[in-house]
Amino acid sequence: MLRVENVRVYDLKESVIACRNSMRLELPEYTNEEFEKSLERAKKLAPLGGGHSNFLSGIRVAFDLVYPNYISPELQRYTFLKIVNSSSKMHKLYMMDIGKCCNKYVTENTIKEVSALQKAYLESPTYENFMRLVSNCPQGIELFMRCTTNYLCLRNIFARNIYSQRKSHRLAEDWSAFCDFIRSLPYAKEFLLDD
Repeated sequence: MLRVENVRVYDLKESVIACRNSMRLELPEYTNEEFEKSLERAKKLAPLGGGHSNFLSGIRVAFDLVYPNYISPELQRYTFLKIVNSSSKMHKLYMMDIGKCCNKYVTENTIKEVSALQKAYLESPTYENFMRLVSNCPQGIELFMRCTTNYLCLRNIFARNIYSQRKSHRLAEDWSAFCDFIRSLPYAKEFLLDD
C-alpha cells in the first residue's frame, strides 16, 4: 500500500518571510522574529490564491513514495510532483524477492508464478523469458521513488483535485495515506487545506 517516508521540508522559514517582500524596501533578515511577524501575513495570503500565495512555491518538499504499480497512472494524471529517480522493474524485477515486494492483495499463486518466471529468466536470460516475466508482474508489486514538489503545488492539487476527487475513491488505502501525508506537513492547516 502507498507509504510516504523520509520527508524533508526546505525553505519554509525563508519563504514565509519572503511573503512580505512586496511591502519591503530592503532585503529581509531571516530571523525567528521576522518569521513570527511574517507568519500572520502568510496565513492571510495563502487562501487567496493567484500571486498572493506564490510564496508557497518556495516551500519545497522531498519524500520517498512507496507505491503499488497500479497507482502510477493515477499519480501521472496530476502534475504536482517531479520524480527524482525511481526503482525499476525493467532492471531489477528478476532479482526482487517477489513475496516481499507485493502488497497483501497479491495472491500466493501469482507470487509462485512470478517466482517461477524469475527462475526461468535467470536460467536463460532471453528476450522471451524477460517479456514473460515483466508481462506477468502483478499490479500489486510495490515500487519506490524519490519525489519533489512544493506547497503551492500541493495546495492546488490537494484542495482542488485530490481531496475532492479521491476522498471516496476505490483505492481508499492508498489515497488516504497520501492525503494524511499532506495533512501532516508543517503548517498544513494554514497553507494547504481549505477545510
